[in-house]
Amino acid sequence: MSDTAPMLVAEKRERTGSRYSRRLRESGSLPAVVYGHKEEPVSIAVNMHETMQHLKKGEKVFELDLDGAKQHVILKDLGYDYLGNNIIHADFARVSLDERVDTKAHLSFIGDAKGLKTTGAIMMHPITDLELNVLITNLPDHIDVDVSEMEVGDVIHASDVKLPLDSMVLLTDPDTIVAQIVMKAVQDEDTESGEVSSDAASPEVIGEKNEEKSED
Repeated sequence: MSDTAPMLVAEKRERTGSRYSRRLRESGSLPAVVYGHKEEPVSIAVNMHETMQHLKKGEKVFELDLDGAKQHVILKDLGYDYLGNNIIHADFARVSLDERVDTKAHLSFIGDAKGLKTTGAIMMHPITDLELNVLITNLPDHIDVDVSEMEVGDVIHASDVKLPLDSMVLLTDPDTIVAQIVMKAVQDEDTESGEVSSDAASPEVIGEKNEEKSED
């Protein structure tokens, strides 16, 4: 979380289309669109390098300078190329710093769980994100979950996770399991996969005489 929103200088895009967007990227710009707050969507371009540096730091809220007019925006979506490696487009939504939004915060599990020292014990993480309602200025980069005291059979639920600020509201079902230490199922070594019960019926042999029929 940042105390102040980083600045992004943007310019309007007079033209759209894949060919023009490719030219923008080749010149070092990132095509984007800004929308929301009952205003018309605007196609813009921002500096690719500066934007990527902020994104790597986990920034989500920005102060956008568009032709001298400044407004706060939140990153809503990123578009990738067909290989999924490179960012080629960004969506921003206009926001006010005093409004609340729903977001997801990645869970970072820290510590070496005591229970994992037991042979056959494994830790399961059914979910890796929590859904929260927070102030725009309090968007969390991640939430730490300390698992160091967990023993075999211990469970951490969403309601057990300590949120960074009291003003944050948990939207994920409180009973959702976040972390759990269980024992791996061990196959019974005495059971042979090819073992056949002695009580199993003997297969009928074609051509074998049926004693009842022979008496007839």
